Amino acid sequence: MKERVTSGVASVLMLAGLASVALTGSMGSSPAPTSDTLAQRSQAGKVVALAPAVAQPVQAAAAPANPFSALKIDTSYYDQLRSRLTWLPVRYAGSVLKTPDVPSRLLLAKSAAQRANLSEVGLSYRDVYGIINAETSWVPRMGASKDGTPNLGIAQFEPATAKAVGLTDPTDPVQAVHALAVHLKDAAKWSAKRLTGLKLSPDEYALKLREGVSIYYNLSSKGRAAWNGLNTKKLPIETRRHIANARIGAREAAELESQLSQLRGRMANTGMMTAAYQAGN
Repeated sequence: MKERVTSGVASVLMLAGLASVALTGSMGSSPAPTSDTLAQRSQAGKVVALAPAVAQPVQAAAAPANPFSALKIDTSYYDQLRSRLTWLPVRYAGSVLKTPDVPSRLLLAKSAAQRANLSEVGLSYRDVYGIINAETSWVPRMGASKDGTPNLGIAQFEPATAKAVGLTDPTDPVQAVHALAVHLKDAAKWSAKRLTGLKLSPDEYALKLREGVSIYYNLSSKGRAAWNGLNTKKLPIETRRHIANARIGAREAAELESQLSQLRGRMANTGMMTAAYQAGN
């Protein structure tokens, strides 16, 4: 898995029509590490032969339960959502790719968080936005893990993990963002268990919970098992960067939402003034 470096964050207030884009300073960085494959998380069942005295065919033992929650794909809903997105060109690594504009990013993140019920585990759309910021800076592209396993699309899913969560097309941003939210819910539950017994204030707990979410998404089962909630500074530099980039992205999401709300308010007030002016003439 390749490390990713964030050099800064730049937010641009959208013009009328909300068509402008605010890109993070990490846009030109390499894809961040992603979650490991299902093969690394669960082992397939073994073939078990019955006792020789019983004339029964050899049967395979039941495979372990999938450790991931499954994405419920709603094709009609996704198509409707996809029609509302606006894409803008951006240059990355010598190629011209496309990135969703700010309103589209927020729309995707909010939809995914709501449908995954992330509020149940203490997360929100800002966390969805933040993890994608850490993975790709919202530029869908191909990445790779250290072992050469491809990382696909805007959320950098490995093929086996995508299959495990029910993601049929990791390169489809709409489907991938919703799958990421489902995956984050599993990550938050895992993180909460690691924090059990620690004496943390609400703010400290929220911070540590999100550290665990990045760790779950970023490291293999073996790698994440070393985290006890207090030793984050001892984790690999790539994982610590992932945590920092996700935190930056979450703050950016909150700032952009505030800017959009203010802009909508000014546009609404301007409309009212124009109507009043025209009525008076």
